[in-house]
Amino acid sequence: MVENIKWIGHASFYIEEKMKKIKIITEKVRMEAELNETKTASMIFDALPIEAKTNTWGEEIYFPIPVKTGHEDAVSVVKKGDLGYWPDGNCFCIFFGKTPISTDDEIRPASEVNIVGKVLGDPEEWKKVMRGEKILLDKA
Repeated sequence: MVENIKWIGHASFYIEEKMKKIKIITEKVRMEAELNETKTASMIFDALPIEAKTNTWGEEIYFPIPVKTGHEDAVSVVKKGDLGYWPDGNCFCIFFGKTPISTDDEIRPASEVNIVGKVLGDPEEWKKVMRGEKILLDKA
């Protein structure tokens, strides 16, 4: 039996690409995540493993990664659990709540980010991680 097949039209089909799974690990939190099919997400996946020290900005964790690319369908409002790439700082971002410039009903990064995926667990867990902690991104 063939899995992950989508039929299009009468007689043609293609094999659906699987989302790329990664793991994000700190001393206090270990969580899987899915990267989307953007060019930025592929560049990040290809650069794994990545180890860094965390920075925090409100309820956002961000850290520099060895990926340099520009804006790709960049957004100025994100959702809780989104993973982003911040082109202005070459950083990977985990959004788990409000930042200092968020509004009552919107989570706002410092400037536009490329959405590259989402966490597969409870985003609230990331509140346990403090600035300066070691973080690892790796293939799941």
